[in-house]
Amino acid sequence: MSEKRSSVKVTIVGQDLTIRSDATPEHTREVAAYVDRTIRGIMNSGAVIESSRAAILAALQITDELFRARATQQAVNESMDALSSEVRRWLPPAKRSPAGS
Repeated sequence: MSEKRSSVKVTIVGQDLTIRSDATPEHTREVAAYVDRTIRGIMNSGAVIESSRAAILAALQITDELFRARATQQAVNESMDALSSEVRRWLPPAKRSPAGS
């Protein structure tokens, strides 16, 4: 079963776009607003005037945020796995099997 795709009109740095997505319209608008704020923030910093260059810098900034969030999530997952293993050692032998086994 495929989910219904929606078309959402958004404006990013004064340019009207229609985005087709499987995400909810609210989510698509929120993502577009974040991209718009990021580009405008870069343009307002005075370092960049052209919107195309600001868009590239915004893409790099947003990708950096994504990579950092992924690294943080990986660290949390590893900590949870280590904690789970430690707690499992304290359980009686019959209760020590990993989850899902």
